[in-house]
Amino acid sequence: MSNAVTFKILEDIARDLSGSEISFPTFLDITFQVRTALKDPNLNVEQLAKLVGAEPLMSAKIIRMSNSVAMNPSGREIADVKSAIVRVGMEAVRTVSFAVAMEQLLKSKQMQPFEGISQRLWEHTSHVAALCRVLARKIAKINGDEAMFAGLVHDIGVFYLMSRAANFPELVNDKPELHALLVGWHDNIGHALLSALSLPESVLVAVQEHETDREIKEIRSLSDVLYIANKIANRAARWRDPALDGEVDTSMLESILDAETLAEIIEESQEEVQSLKSALGG
Repeated sequence: MSNAVTFKILEDIARDLSGSEISFPTFLDITFQVRTALKDPNLNVEQLAKLVGAEPLMSAKIIRMSNSVAMNPSGREIADVKSAIVRVGMEAVRTVSFAVAMEQLLKSKQMQPFEGISQRLWEHTSHVAALCRVLARKIAKINGDEAMFAGLVHDIGVFYLMSRAANFPELVNDKPELHALLVGWHDNIGHALLSALSLPESVLVAVQEHETDREIKEIRSLSDVLYIANKIANRAARWRDPALDGEVDTSMLESILDAETLAEIIEESQEEVQSLKSALGG
């Protein structure tokens, strides 16, 4: 029965994401609006502040982020959305919009059956996002904010699949089948979902490839950064159930990072995790 349900869910999602009228859960509404606004090359801070200010939860998180230790070393607090956006930058607004969307989804009634997975998934996501930022700046020398964003959305396919599976109690109660669906399809579904949201190609490729085992000799691209960050996070904060999936092979980390460098990255990322959670209120 569950195999048939799994097929139906994937069939429905494929139809939705390939059509001209895409059916997204309501938790992505604000993300759509922010995405559309940020694509306008003439968008100014005043216009973006007006959009963000209309969404109380998002505006509160933008202000909270602007007053975090990482963003406010001077200690001068900000209390208005416009000044907060100026401090954190427009890229951060996109990041926060996705964080708000996922937080709203996790707290929704339909996600109650997945409470355990959801908590592990958000913990894993926070670690990957923080690790991406550290790896991007320390090793790859690429944009740390873009890397953090990729880390934040890399498992959005899992969130999305759970939101759809919630409508099928027989699948919710079949933990092995549900787990197989989430593990086996979240990267491709996430790629399709983010593609429909018109995200940059570099992010799309990184998300699609983050579970694809491969040899990496040097960490250079966003895809490399996300892949390595996901491997490191799977050692300390994995969302998969080891009883259903076994251990994730992370042995390749020793071939690309020496013990001292890996320890430094993990230590720095711990500070980033706490800063990210504080900024986003998680």
